[in-house]
Amino acid sequence: MSRHPLVNVDDYQAESRRILPRVLYDFVNGAALDGQTRQRNTDGFSSWWLCGRSFRSAPEIDLSLELFGTKLGAPILIAPTGASGLLWPRGEAEVARAASSRGIIMQVSAGSILSMEEIAAAAPGPKWLQLFLYKDRGLTTEFLQRAKAAGYQAVCVTTDAPVHGRREQDIRNGFTIDQRLSLGTLLDAAIHFRWWLRMIGQPRFSMQNFAGRAKGNMTDMAAYIAAVLDPGVTWDDFSWLRAQWDGPLVVKGILHPADAREALERGADAIQVSNHGGRQLDGTLSSIDALPAIADAVGGRAPILLDGGVRRGTDVLKALALGATACAIGRAHLWGLAVAGEKGVAAIIDILTSEMRNAMTIGGWTSIGQLDRSAVTRIPAHQTGEEI
Repeated sequence: MSRHPLVNVDDYQAESRRILPRVLYDFVNGAALDGQTRQRNTDGFSSWWLCGRSFRSAPEIDLSLELFGTKLGAPILIAPTGASGLLWPRGEAEVARAASSRGIIMQVSAGSILSMEEIAAAAPGPKWLQLFLYKDRGLTTEFLQRAKAAGYQAVCVTTDAPVHGRREQDIRNGFTIDQRLSLGTLLDAAIHFRWWLRMIGQPRFSMQNFAGRAKGNMTDMAAYIAAVLDPGVTWDDFSWLRAQWDGPLVVKGILHPADAREALERGADAIQVSNHGGRQLDGTLSSIDALPAIADAVGGRAPILLDGGVRRGTDVLKALALGATACAIGRAHLWGLAVAGEKGVAAIIDILTSEMRNAMTIGGWTSIGQLDRSAVTRIPAHQTGEEI
């Protein structure tokens, strides 16, 4: 563990960099091309400034909300992250337990190391399955049936990954993970011995949701998954999916207000503003920059979720003020997982909620429902002479 207290997400990321093999750290932190969108996801929050009010604070701050009939402890979700079980033994189960203990939703990736059934059984609490529309619609239907049988509350369909983005660092690294030490990995093992030691004795890595369809090592399985992605998906395919699933259906990857309107017209129950963490198309709009126009287009007809660049509790508050219902954290929770498993993920959630409570107490908002566009401004008002 670090010699210094880990007090924010950046601290956990720095500690993860010391723990994880370089190729794995680069995989988690990586982005498409030059990483401009990944950077803007984070930097975009600094374009907005909170506008607190005086003499409105209260000793108790209410962070709770209801989503699809489920009472949640905070407006935070765990975003779906593929292969997160590479960071910690049975990593997705660790994440599930942390989310359950904090009363928040876990969005489970179709590309998880553990099966969706194992993750569902790891802890109580609401879970959503993230999936794609595959070329083999039978595979998509099978996933829906398995999700329903395992008790998943909702399905979150990803729209922004018809093919994998070009992640140059992974290409340079020849991203593969093999627990067996060889001459080529001895030096890396010596430097990152903590990761290697905790992974000793674990089953060989495999994406269990695809067991029986793809065989071989992680590289072979990743190649299979890439091959079954459908680059020809249309809105009519989404309508087909809507007819197959009778529970809440979330559309993840929306950046354009016209797409948000189309999704609702075709039966979506929620919109997730996302650019896949900047891992797909570089140079595209950041999530927080896209949010206001999408919120206007949705007009309160459905919940709006946001993921991408959330690293502070104040980031969450700004997103809520601009129209989001809740925010999902991707890399942020992975840094906690890499450092301390379930305890690390819970610590990240606690850090964000603590930062939210602190900011809301100072700013005079006693519940998240009080955050609207009057709570933020683009630049400090004194620079423009505008009244808030």
